[in-house]
Amino acid sequence: MIRIQNIYYMLAYAFDVLNAQGYKNVATEEFENVAELCAAILVVGICSLIKKGLGKEYISETEALSTLRGKLDISESIKTQTFLKKQMICSYDDFSVNSFMNRIIKSTVLVLLKGNISKSRKKELRKIMVFFMDVDVIDLHSINWNIQYNRNNQTYRMIVSICYLIFKGLLQTQSDGTTKLMDFLDERRMNKLYEKFILEYYKKEHPELTANASQISWQLDDNNCDMLPVMQSDIMLTQNGNVLIIDAKYYSHTTQKQYDKYTVHSNNLYQIFTYVKNKEAELAMQYPHKVSGMLLYARTDEEIYPENEYQMSGNQIAVKTLNLDCNFDMIKSQLDTIADKYFKV
Repeated sequence: MIRIQNIYYMLAYAFDVLNAQGYKNVATEEFENVAELCAAILVVGICSLIKKGLGKEYISETEALSTLRGKLDISESIKTQTFLKKQMICSYDDFSVNSFMNRIIKSTVLVLLKGNISKSRKKELRKIMVFFMDVDVIDLHSINWNIQYNRNNQTYRMIVSICYLIFKGLLQTQSDGTTKLMDFLDERRMNKLYEKFILEYYKKEHPELTANASQISWQLDDNNCDMLPVMQSDIMLTQNGNVLIIDAKYYSHTTQKQYDKYTVHSNNLYQIFTYVKNKEAELAMQYPHKVSGMLLYARTDEEIYPENEYQMSGNQIAVKTLNLDCNFDMIKSQLDTIADKYFKV
């Protein structure tokens, strides 16, 4: 359904840092599974961090010391009777590499070393773990992955995101309690990556278009919007008065089947129709304008898949598939064809 190599290119668009020089060799490798690909990306990314110097942060420490450091905890010193050993309990902040993000990286690599990756890749990972000797291991299940990034830790964004994909998408607990690496990211993780890839592709490769994931306002008669859900588009392409709303879907089945009849997923079609008609109403006073919609599924290996265009109440709504099991140049060509058709670029 999708070549492993193409996952790299999708990640490269989702995380622009993968286009940097250090990752060029990864793009030319052939990978047997996604775990191997993620391991290769981590090797390059972590080596880059090490060259720049691993990020440090202040870590609160409390221990018995023979000399005063930081704040003296008198009550704890009396309680533990450290004075008898000519020591005192001190609390201080240590500027250390034992940071939260370094712990995530080390813990993920240790799990990855148990996975189905080559011996040479494991050797590379073990080699760079020498630089994490002073970093603690944490339970990946306890991590709040909603991490805030700033100028000081921005270089960690892509690497920690890869760690997240490895943990959430590639790890699976066996009935005996052991952990194994799955061959593929799960459907939900791939759907997020698929959406992000398409959006970032149009941003980079088609600067003549405005590409974003805009919210669409409900066009109401009485302005009563209580309890209405947010209409959040995956990809919205605009140029002058032309608008194409794309809903990207990565499903194991691109159609639904009932009574031996294949049809488009009804909820998906209702959703894109609602998006299009509300956007159309919003632009009603703007002339000229054209609003279209598209359900863009990742093509599966099923024999029947949707390739249809419908005219619905004055708007065109298409249901298409994107073939990811081909050379990446062909994937680019498919996306470029969409832009050319709707915007005549």
